[in-house]
Amino acid sequence: MELTRRDALAAAVLPLLYAITGKAQGPQNTPVLTHDLPNLSMDDWQVTVSQITYPPGHVGTAHRHPGFVLAYVLEGEVVAKVSGSAEATYRPGQMFYEHPGSTHEVSKNASATKPAKFLAFIFAKKGLSLTTPA
Repeated sequence: MELTRRDALAAAVLPLLYAITGKAQGPQNTPVLTHDLPNLSMDDWQVTVSQITYPPGHVGTAHRHPGFVLAYVLEGEVVAKVSGSAEATYRPGQMFYEHPGSTHEVSKNASATKPAKFLAFIFAKKGLSLTTPA
Protein backbone atom coordinates (compact mmCIF):
# COMPACT_ATOMS: atom_id res chain seq x y z
CA MET A 1 0.00 0.00 0.00
CA GLU A 2 1.38 3.35 -1.05
CA LEU A 3 0.94 6.48 1.07
CA THR A 4 -0.36 9.35 -1.05
CA ARG A 5 0.39 13.00 -0.47
CA ARG A 6 -3.25 13.51 0.58
CA ASP A 7 -3.02 10.67 3.14
CA ALA A 8 0.21 12.08 4.56
CA LEU A 9 -1.31 15.56 4.83
CA ALA A 10 -4.42 14.17 6.54
CA ALA A 11 -2.26 12.19 8.98
CA ALA A 12 -0.36 15.36 9.88
CA VAL A 13 -3.30 17.79 10.03
CA LEU A 14 -6.07 15.77 11.71
CA PRO A 15 -4.33 15.53 15.11
CA LEU A 16 -3.72 19.30 15.02
CA LEU A 17 -7.38 19.95 14.23
CA TYR A 18 -8.38 17.71 17.13
CA ALA A 19 -6.10 19.65 19.47
CA ILE A 20 -7.32 23.03 18.23
CA THR A 21 -10.99 22.14 18.54
CA GLY A 22 -10.55 20.70 22.02
CA LYS A 23 -11.41 17.15 21.04
CA ALA A 24 -8.10 15.71 22.21
CA GLN A 25 -8.18 13.75 25.45
CA GLY A 26 -6.25 15.31 28.32
CA PRO A 27 -5.68 14.15 31.88
CA GLN A 28 -8.77 13.93 34.08
CA ASN A 29 -8.77 14.94 37.73
CA THR A 30 -11.52 13.18 39.65
CA PRO A 31 -11.49 13.60 43.44
CA VAL A 32 -11.81 10.22 45.17
CA LEU A 33 -11.87 11.40 48.80
CA THR A 34 -11.95 14.74 50.58
CA HIS A 35 -11.64 14.60 54.35
CA ASP A 36 -10.55 17.05 57.06
CA LEU A 37 -7.29 16.07 58.73
CA PRO A 38 -6.51 16.34 62.43
CA ASN A 39 -4.97 19.59 63.65
CA LEU A 40 -1.51 18.45 64.69
CA SER A 41 2.16 19.09 64.17
CA MET A 42 3.74 16.59 61.80
CA ASP A 43 7.29 17.10 63.07
CA ASP A 44 9.02 13.71 63.25
CA TRP A 45 6.18 12.05 61.33
CA GLN A 46 6.49 9.86 58.30
CA VAL A 47 4.15 8.16 55.87
CA THR A 48 4.36 4.43 55.22
CA VAL A 49 2.52 3.12 52.18
CA SER A 50 1.83 -0.61 52.17
CA GLN A 51 0.00 -2.81 49.71
CA ILE A 52 -2.28 -5.10 51.71
CA THR A 53 -3.69 -8.28 50.16
CA TYR A 54 -6.60 -10.02 51.84
CA PRO A 55 -6.96 -13.63 50.68
CA PRO A 56 -10.47 -14.88 49.83
CA GLY A 57 -12.66 -15.00 52.95
CA HIS A 58 -10.16 -13.10 55.15
CA VAL A 59 -11.59 -11.59 58.33
CA GLY A 60 -9.18 -9.38 60.28
CA THR A 61 -9.09 -8.62 63.99
CA ALA A 62 -9.88 -5.25 65.53
CA HIS A 63 -6.83 -2.98 65.55
CA ARG A 64 -5.62 0.63 65.81
CA HIS A 65 -3.04 2.86 64.18
CA PRO A 66 -1.19 5.65 66.04
CA GLY A 67 -1.78 8.17 63.25
CA PHE A 68 -4.30 8.62 60.50
CA VAL A 69 -4.81 6.23 57.61
CA LEU A 70 -5.99 6.65 54.05
CA ALA A 71 -6.83 3.39 52.28
CA TYR A 72 -7.30 3.07 48.50
CA VAL A 73 -8.84 -0.12 47.09
CA LEU A 74 -7.04 -1.55 44.07
CA GLU A 75 -8.82 -4.85 43.52
CA GLY A 76 -11.77 -6.79 44.94
CA GLU A 77 -14.00 -5.47 47.71
CA VAL A 78 -12.96 -4.51 51.24
CA VAL A 79 -15.49 -4.29 54.07
CA ALA A 80 -14.49 -1.86 56.83
CA LYS A 81 -15.97 -0.31 59.94
CA VAL A 82 -14.04 2.28 61.88
CA SER A 83 -15.27 3.52 65.27
CA GLY A 84 -17.86 6.20 64.78
CA SER A 85 -18.80 5.14 61.25
CA ALA A 86 -21.11 2.61 59.65
CA GLU A 87 -19.81 -0.60 58.10
CA ALA A 88 -19.23 -0.07 54.37
CA THR A 89 -17.97 -1.99 51.35
CA TYR A 90 -15.28 -0.30 49.27
CA ARG A 91 -14.60 -1.19 45.64
CA PRO A 92 -11.64 -0.45 43.32
CA GLY A 93 -11.05 3.29 43.08
CA GLN A 94 -12.75 4.04 46.41
CA MET A 95 -11.07 5.17 49.64
CA PHE A 96 -11.72 5.29 53.35
CA TYR A 97 -10.19 7.25 56.23
CA GLU A 98 -9.26 6.27 59.80
CA HIS A 99 -8.83 8.91 62.52
CA PRO A 100 -5.70 8.66 64.71
CA GLY A 101 -6.24 6.08 67.44
CA SER A 102 -9.66 5.01 66.19
CA THR A 103 -10.54 1.33 66.29
CA HIS A 104 -10.77 -0.48 62.97
CA GLU A 105 -13.55 -2.78 64.17
CA VAL A 106 -14.31 -4.63 60.91
CA SER A 107 -11.68 -5.36 58.30
CA LYS A 108 -12.43 -8.13 55.83
CA ASN A 109 -12.54 -9.32 52.25
CA ALA A 110 -16.12 -9.26 50.93
CA SER A 111 -15.42 -12.24 48.66
CA ALA A 112 -14.94 -15.89 49.58
CA THR A 113 -13.40 -16.60 46.16
CA LYS A 114 -11.28 -13.59 45.12
CA PRO A 115 -8.48 -11.67 46.86
CA ALA A 116 -8.84 -7.99 47.75
CA LYS A 117 -5.93 -5.54 47.51
CA PHE A 118 -5.59 -2.01 48.80
CA LEU A 119 -2.94 0.59 49.54
CA ALA A 120 -2.74 1.80 53.14
CA PHE A 121 -1.13 5.23 53.62
CA ILE A 122 -0.31 5.34 57.34
CA PHE A 123 0.83 8.72 58.70
CA ALA A 124 2.43 8.38 62.15
CA LYS A 125 5.29 9.57 64.34
CA LYS A 126 8.58 7.92 63.45
CA GLY A 127 9.43 4.84 65.50
CA LEU A 128 5.89 3.92 66.56
CA SER A 129 4.38 0.53 65.81
CA LEU A 130 2.02 1.13 62.88
CA THR A 131 -0.63 -1.39 63.95
CA THR A 132 -1.64 -2.55 67.43
CA PRO A 133 -4.47 -4.82 68.62
CA ALA A 134 -7.56 -2.98 69.84
